[in-house]
Amino acid sequence: MEEKKATGTRVFRYVICIFLCFLSILPFYILIINSTLKSSDILTGIKLLPGSRFFTNFKGLLEGSAKTSGVNVLKAMLNSLIITVPATVLQIYFGSLTAYAVTVYNFKLKKFAWGFIYAIMMIPQQVSIVGFIKICNITHLYGSFLAMIIPAMAAPTTVYFMKQYMETGLSVEIVEAARIDGSGEIHTFNRIVLPILKPAMATQAIFGFVASWNNLYTPSIILATERQKATMPMYVEALKANDKSRDWGQIYCGLFTTVLPILVMYFVLSKYIVAGVALGGVKE
Repeated sequence: MEEKKATGTRVFRYVICIFLCFLSILPFYILIINSTLKSSDILTGIKLLPGSRFFTNFKGLLEGSAKTSGVNVLKAMLNSLIITVPATVLQIYFGSLTAYAVTVYNFKLKKFAWGFIYAIMMIPQQVSIVGFIKICNITHLYGSFLAMIIPAMAAPTTVYFMKQYMETGLSVEIVEAARIDGSGEIHTFNRIVLPILKPAMATQAIFGFVASWNNLYTPSIILATERQKATMPMYVEALKANDKSRDWGQIYCGLFTTVLPILVMYFVLSKYIVAGVALGGVKE
C-alpha cells in the first residue's frame, strides 16, 4: 500500500513538473512561430504551426533601418554586446572581489560597509536615475557606452550573492595557507579563490548578462540622443512604436533574435551551475 502511495506521489510530481515545463516553454514556442508568420496571420490569433517567412522577416529587419533612425538589427545587437559583455565581466569580478574583502578581512567598519551595501540593494534604480544623469553630464559620459559599463562594477546584488556563497563554499584556511606560502592578496584571489567560485560566478554571470542585455530603461535615457548606439531592446521598441509601418512578423523576429544570445549564455554556463550544486570549496 505504501509502495502504491509513493508511486502515485511520484507520478503526481512528474505531472506537475511537466505542466510547469510546458508553461515555461510555450511563450518561447509562440515567439518562434510568430517570427515565421506574416503580420496579418499573427493578428488573426495564435498559430501553432510555423510559416515560411522567417528569412523574409529577418531580411526586413536588416533593410528596415529607416524605421529605427538608421540602425538595423545587426548594429543594435553589436551595440548590446559592446555594453553587456564588459559590464557582465566587471560585475562578476569586482562583485566577487568586494564580497571576498567583506568575508575574509576583519576591519573596524566591516559591519557598516556590509550594511551600506545591503541598504543600497534596496534602493530602486528609478530613484537614483536623476543623480546618475547629472554624474554622466559632469563626467561627459552622457551618450556613451561607458555610462552603461562602468556602473556595473558596483552591483550590490552580486556582492550579496557571492558573500553568501563564500560563507559556505570558501574556507578561510586556504587563504591563510596561501599567505604563509608567500602568495600576494591579488594573486591569491585570482588563482585560488576565483576557481572555487566558478559555480556562483556562472550563476551571477547569467543573471547579470540577462539584466544588462534586456535593460531598456537606462539606455533609453542615456543614449536617447545617440540613435546609432541603440541597443536591441531600444531597437525592438522603435519597431513597435512605428505605427505607419508596424510589421508584427518583423517585431517577433527581432524579439527572437534578442533572445538568442541569452540562450547561448545559459547553455554555455549551465554546466558550471550543475557541477556546483553538490560541491563546495572545502569539506571539513
